[in-house]
Order: sequence, then C-alpha cells, then structure tokens
Amino acid sequence: MVALTLTAKNQLTLRKEVVKHLGLKPGDKVEAELRPDGRVELVATRSRTGKISDAFGIIKVKPGTPSLSIDEMNEVIAEGWAEMGRRGL
Repeated sequence: MVALTLTAKNQLTLRKEVVKHLGLKPGDKVEAELRPDGRVELVATRSRTGKISDAFGIIKVKPGTPSLSIDEMNEVIAEGWAEMGRRGL
C-alpha cells in the first residue's frame, strides 16, 4: 500500500509509483469513485480521441455469463450516458 499525505489545502500528491501504475502523464485527469465501505478508487480517465481498435478486448466476460439482448444492451448504454451527463463529461 502506498501512503499519501494530505496538505493544508486538502490536496494529495500522487507518488511516482501510483502515477506510473495509472499510466498518467501531465494534463491527464483522474476520477475518484467513492465506495460505500469508505474506500476511494482512483481511475485514470482515457482520451476519447483514440481508435476504435483500442476498445477491442477491454470487456472481459466470465465463462457461463448469459448474453444480453439488444434491449438490455440499450438500457445499459442509456444508463451509462445518463451517468456521464450527471458527471458533466
């Protein structure tokens, strides 16, 4: 576990190993996802200017997981867009 220190201005400086692990470079954004157990998950946001081939293989499906219908997929997509709108993305 990596320890971070909170400054008087309520800021954290990410240690080099955290930045490297997240694959961050100057100007990148990081989202903090608040978990109900009091934990915070840091997620590096990715640029939307990539190629479609960058998305291949990012979804991992567990064996035995049933496929979604088109209607179920559309519902999940709509929920994702709604969440992005709430976050101002």
